[in-house]
Amino acid sequence: MAALDVREVTVKFGGNTVLNNASLAAEAGAITGLIGPNGAGKTTMFNVITGLVTPTGGRVEISGADATGMRLHRRARIGLARTFQQLELFTMLSVRENIRVGADIHRQWSRDKGSASDLTEAIIDRVGLRAVADDRVTTLPTGQGRLVELGRALACSPKVLLLDEPASGQDDAETARFGALLRELANEGTAVVLVEHDMSLVMKVCDHVHVLDLGIMIAAGDPASVQSNPVVLDAYLGTSRAAAS
Repeated sequence: MAALDVREVTVKFGGNTVLNNASLAAEAGAITGLIGPNGAGKTTMFNVITGLVTPTGGRVEISGADATGMRLHRRARIGLARTFQQLELFTMLSVRENIRVGADIHRQWSRDKGSASDLTEAIIDRVGLRAVADDRVTTLPTGQGRLVELGRALACSPKVLLLDEPASGQDDAETARFGALLRELANEGTAVVLVEHDMSLVMKVCDHVHVLDLGIMIAAGDPASVQSNPVVLDAYLGTSRAAAS
């Protein structure tokens, strides 16, 4: 059973079909990539999974539970967490305080009676933010801001973690460390779903890749097969003619 199972989801805004019978599955212990051109429907797919958008048709299952009509906070309680394409941080708070918010909320409704403070400090170290832990988040570069958002999501102990362009703003060294962290999280059993335009990161860390184009899932498979798929080359990674020339 997949940790996340999105089945034939359709989303229409007015007369526009943004997702058209699109399906996606993510396994525990694996990193699943979701790629596609700008406007393909990737963030809409995340919004359907998290409950920000109600699909016209289809079904979403999280950890085996039908979450299609489930409210946002219920989805979080059964193990879903996400980051956003546009940074969503508590701008008046420090790095530590942002992550502590997630830890406190999780402790309120979970059975975990551990110390929220200890969890916060452990996450700060894990994502590499110890040197700026007391800094207000508005002073951070974008790459570190992404790590704060990831840390806050991790404070909720997710079973399914959705990451929307998390490497944006990171340099090569930061991206390499970030990829290693994602691999660690997957190895611990988390189902990681990654929307990312950095194809080198996607192809390096993902176990499975889905490709969206104009709301339609045009390909799915291991990174090597997706990267060489002529349909994908034409739609997103380039053109099959250019690759052959």
